[in-house]
Amino acid sequence: MRITSLLQTSFLCLLSASITFAQVQQSLSLNSLSTFSGSSISNPATFGLPASSSLTVSVAICSSQATSGRFFLTNGSDVFEIQLNTGFGSWTGSAANNASLLVEGVGQSTFEVAVSDNGTVHEILDVLPLFGDSTANQAILFSPPFAFETTPEPTYPNYSLPLANSSLPDAPPSPTFDLVIAPLSAQLTSLPQTGCSLANVSSTGTVELNNTWLRGSGDWRSQWFVDGLSPDTNYTAYVIQDEVKVSGPIYFVTKSSSFPCPLVYSLPYCPSTAYAVPLPPPQSPALAYDAASLPTNISDPLLQYMTNFTTMLLTFGCGRDLYSPLQTCSDCQREYRSWLCDVSFPRCSEPSFTSSESSGSNAQAPLSALQPQPSGATPRNPFFPVVNYTYTSLLPCLEVCHAVDRACPYFLGISCPVPQFNADASYGVGFIDSGESGVVGHGTTGAAQDRWGNLWCNGN
Repeated sequence: MRITSLLQTSFLCLLSASITFAQVQQSLSLNSLSTFSGSSISNPATFGLPASSSLTVSVAICSSQATSGRFFLTNGSDVFEIQLNTGFGSWTGSAANNASLLVEGVGQSTFEVAVSDNGTVHEILDVLPLFGDSTANQAILFSPPFAFETTPEPTYPNYSLPLANSSLPDAPPSPTFDLVIAPLSAQLTSLPQTGCSLANVSSTGTVELNNTWLRGSGDWRSQWFVDGLSPDTNYTAYVIQDEVKVSGPIYFVTKSSSFPCPLVYSLPYCPSTAYAVPLPPPQSPALAYDAASLPTNISDPLLQYMTNFTTMLLTFGCGRDLYSPLQTCSDCQREYRSWLCDVSFPRCSEPSFTSSESSGSNAQAPLSALQPQPSGATPRNPFFPVVNYTYTSLLPCLEVCHAVDRACPYFLGISCPVPQFNADASYGVGFIDSGESGVVGHGTTGAAQDRWGNLWCNGN
């Protein structure tokens, strides 16, 4: 904020004199990140800035005690105050050789200053982390996407598509991601929403796995499997990228202590499957099922279905003939894989907790597409074992089927049930798209899940 009020003229004169004539304690170099403690600098403290035609100076508060601090910058001709919002503040402009930054009132707390000629270093990312699912004491979470993978289109005369059980391609270089989880009662949102502030939080649970994963939508993310959480507890989660960029918060609730279903994740042939399924507990020491521990009598039929479908799809002239100006054989195979995985792996769930922020204070929150499954009931997937416990199944989103119908050639004969004729017996209807007219994005919730932990139907 540039200070221009005539009522502040005398203040500006004193401030300019203070910045101009004070002994500069330290010069900040271009494209650097520096951390300071109020106990080791003078009050006020002055820092020299490099000259640049496009200089960005960003400030991050590392503790709530420092939010009363003030940051002033002179670019050699004018004086600006860097206004703080949720612990962040930045200034961008041209700076002369005598530019400097003055800091006052931070007390004994720490703060960061980043100087760059390539945009703001400190920021809150627009894209949120992704919640996979939870049990009573475990959870799977994902970072925001950091890269995107595209499947090469088959071209004449080599009509080829990915194999049913293709291994993941080599991951691109990944930023450094850190996961922060704490119970809602810890009130993380009341802290400065900065990487250095959230990094000081004692995160809840134990991270049993942290790897890079390519989900079915083609987005590369960091994936965490967390153990040691408490049942029936609301949690807040953030992801910190490269120590300075913050994504979140998102919220989720762990299942009740009696929730019986284990988690399944890290399946290359079903890359978006990361949720609880009706299976017996995995054999110790495994905490969940993955590609190595999932019974082959479940995975083998699925892989055969995928292989047969791809073979049939390739009877069409993929890469030479067009059945749509918008869709290709690669799109068809991808959407079929998503549908096959969602219907092949029934998803266990419980009624979602309702946030007043997500549903609106005057709105009735919709009920998720849940179907009770009594103990000993025949599972939807006949290759799954009959379990000796009661669970509730979250139905797939009808839009998962519609995506296959839209993406695939007509000769495959793909069709989906319609809402007027019992589609809700096997799918969640009306949550993403409107139920009767099918208007995209105009359903009851407009999404399969939200950032507050509500799950409406099983979709990617």
